[in-house]
Amino acid sequence: MTSVTESNRAIVTGIMEALSRGERQPFADAMAEDFTWNMTGTTAWSGKYRGKADVRQRLFTPLFSQFGSHYTNTPKRILADGEFVVVESWGNVTTKLGKRYCNTYCLVIRMRDGKMAELTEYLDTELVTSALEPPAWAKSA
Repeated sequence: MTSVTESNRAIVTGIMEALSRGERQPFADAMAEDFTWNMTGTTAWSGKYRGKADVRQRLFTPLFSQFGSHYTNTPKRILADGEFVVVESWGNVTTKLGKRYCNTYCLVIRMRDGKMAELTEYLDTELVTSALEPPAWAKSA
């Protein structure tokens, strides 16, 4: 019998393996409808995104529209304990403006019923500010 810890780790490992190949759909499919994304820091991108639709509309769409090449995110380490899975990883992409965006991440993911319920993202916020343009919704806020 597979434990909750083992099951959650396997789900997140599959998601991260797909992201390392540039496949984003498994990540999107694994988000619960009421998924919450907490982005740490004080950048224009920082804050709380509530619900799968909000994450897609206010985070994914404006973020990926800035990328000029295929985004990958490669896991270095995946640890799990019960409902929590922690991923240490690094992303790699070049923006349409020619800036390298190769951030390092620590993702703390809370799982619920085989889906990601919440994600808290720790990252290099200085790199976010220097490589990415603020999302349009933040400019008008």
